[in-house]
Amino acid sequence: MKASWFIAALVLGIGLLVSLAWLSVRGMTAGWFDRDVALRSELALSGARRALVDAIDSGRTKRLAETLEDLTHDERIMGAALCDPAARLVARSPAFPTSVTCESMAEATPHPATDTTIGSGHLRRAFSLPGGRVHASALPLNDGERSLGTVVLLHDLSYVDRRDASLRNFLLVAFVVLALGASLTTLLAARILWRDWNLALRRLVRGEGRSREFAPVVAEMRALLERLAAEEYADLRGGTWTPERLKLTLSRHLHGERIVIVANREPYIHQYEPNGSIRVIHPASGLVTALEPIMRACSGVWVAHGGGSADRAVTDSSGRIRVPPGNDSYVLRRVWLSEAEEQGYYYGFANEGMWPLCHVAHARPIFRLGDWEHYKAVNARFVDAVCEEVDADDPVVLIQDYHFALAPKLLRERLPRATILTFWHIPWPNAEQLSICPWRRELLEGLLGSSIMGFHTQLHCNNFLESADRFLESRIDREEQAIVQHRRQTLVRPYPISIEWPNHWARSAPPVAECRASVLDELGLPSDTLIGVGVDRLDYTKGLEERLLGVERMLERHPEFRGRFRFIELAAPSRTLIERYRQLNDLVEVQTARINERFGTKDYVPIILLRAHHEPQTVFRYYRAADLCYVSSLHDGMNLVAKEFIAARDDCGGVLLLSQFTGASRELTEALIVNPYDLEQVSSALAHALRMGPEEKSARMSAMRAMLAEFNVYRWAGRMLVDAARLRRHERLAGRLSDTDDSFVATTATYSGKE
Repeated sequence: MKASWFIAALVLGIGLLVSLAWLSVRGMTAGWFDRDVALRSELALSGARRALVDAIDSGRTKRLAETLEDLTHDERIMGAALCDPAARLVARSPAFPTSVTCESMAEATPHPATDTTIGSGHLRRAFSLPGGRVHASALPLNDGERSLGTVVLLHDLSYVDRRDASLRNFLLVAFVVLALGASLTTLLAARILWRDWNLALRRLVRGEGRSREFAPVVAEMRALLERLAAEEYADLRGGTWTPERLKLTLSRHLHGERIVIVANREPYIHQYEPNGSIRVIHPASGLVTALEPIMRACSGVWVAHGGGSADRAVTDSSGRIRVPPGNDSYVLRRVWLSEAEEQGYYYGFANEGMWPLCHVAHARPIFRLGDWEHYKAVNARFVDAVCEEVDADDPVVLIQDYHFALAPKLLRERLPRATILTFWHIPWPNAEQLSICPWRRELLEGLLGSSIMGFHTQLHCNNFLESADRFLESRIDREEQAIVQHRRQTLVRPYPISIEWPNHWARSAPPVAECRASVLDELGLPSDTLIGVGVDRLDYTKGLEERLLGVERMLERHPEFRGRFRFIELAAPSRTLIERYRQLNDLVEVQTARINERFGTKDYVPIILLRAHHEPQTVFRYYRAADLCYVSSLHDGMNLVAKEFIAARDDCGGVLLLSQFTGASRELTEALIVNPYDLEQVSSALAHALRMGPEEKSARMSAMRAMLAEFNVYRWAGRMLVDAARLRRHERLAGRLSDTDDSFVATTATYSGKE
């Protein structure tokens, strides 16, 4: 009986839906036909308007009737007539019915968008003739401001009735089929479900089966899903990412677990001064710029190579020291390397081999067996240090950059339950370029020990997937962007890196006017100087030669800037033990001297090369003093100098020139994007930046600052850590289920990270 009532209600509901659908479709099609008729009328009159006006002016009634008859050659226009402004018939086509009069059209409903008089508006009226429904349109006939009357066109709408009948019959058949299908499906499903429910209930009452064993797991899964939904809602409401929000995210998703970062570069270097005192140096490194605020926010351990002359003197017996100095937020664990290890692992394999291999910057990669052996040994040494620092068998470890391609696999072998996030800060080459490396398989297998493999851009992710597909026996899941090897899955994800926001160096910097005055005074420059600035390590991938040539070309093409424009290059010496870097250092000096000699005078030096390490306070002072900043990288994963310059300009002044070959150019689209090899384009962009008005500068800089505030380094870290947390929860739950029932193992093989 209940089933009968349910089926009756279902049929009634389907009938109501079909009726509503019919009314909706009919109303919609009626509107289409009405617009079609109005458009057809206007087009027909537009073509005949001149002939009608000429016939009226010449008084040729016969010619007027012929023109109206010509209008009826359209297959759906039955007749046409002309009424004068007083609603009297002037002429009509032979087929125009006498029952339709000018007076009756004057009483018709006006078009909503027009006037109400027959001589000035588009009127319409629908009525029936023996042949079917007819639509009459009355359109004004004017010659300039002179009203000549109204043209009445009759349209045959019998085809609309035929279409309505066809549509009504179709919906009626659809209603019958849907009603029968729904009724049968409901009865069948109800019978099957009722039978299964009764059987399951009886087994549960008798204590049979595995229902009670799975009850705790089901309850835990339900609680987990509810918590995930609540967390997702909280994330959507979270607003801008801040250190506090990152801490909250870490506490919520990872329950406050300590993070271990592995990086070659240390965030603080202790160096002996000539007088024996110890100085703390902040290294010129984009990696440190990005990661150090995260460690200050989240705490944990940073494992790095201790290379400062006073590094050993300030650490304990295990190589540990709490940093930052005076504000102990996290632990820096230093790993000591011999001179031979540093030469082979760092200068050799990493920077003479991997660095040029990954950058399209016209340097030949060099691979030596001895360097490779040192690289393997140092990776193992760092993994030992990580294992000494973790406090659980499933830690969260962030491995950074090309120095530690083997570490993820080594760490996975030691800590199978660890969540390993590897971020590759430089570009990943395509498979053809990677094939140059003799140990490409070992590098790929090492990186696939990671739980998540992160890159700056989707292009680098695609290159990595292509490389694994080409050189390894693995399964590539391109839909989920994952690589499966030895039954373990590595997710491959783009995480564009950024800097902290608000930036503490920018907050602590003096006002822009004060910074500019101090830079001018420091360098002995006039107050009307136009300043361009570049901030880089002396590295051949940064396009320093091209940058200098671009400045030279700008001075050639725009002599009005000679004597006023100075380009200041803050160049930090880097990897000076490598021949290619020494050559670059010499070349930059030669180029600078040549350009200064060509355009300089006794009181004017166009290029000022400050070749030394500069602390962040100094760098931000130059950012704030500059009229423009030029980033000319020939190939760069991201380039955080561009983002630092934006963070420094809280006055929304200054112009950013940005190479199209940086990852940052995909985000900072309001910068002046240039090809550093195209000196004509670069010189034009430099001149445009120097001439740019304050309104355009402010608009561009405001847009980039808004983007940077939203997509800051805390968001970068938060996204990775949330993905890692979800992966950990999935693996833990999968492990618990697999311990309970092997049939659940198969469900864990293709986790996509998209909960």
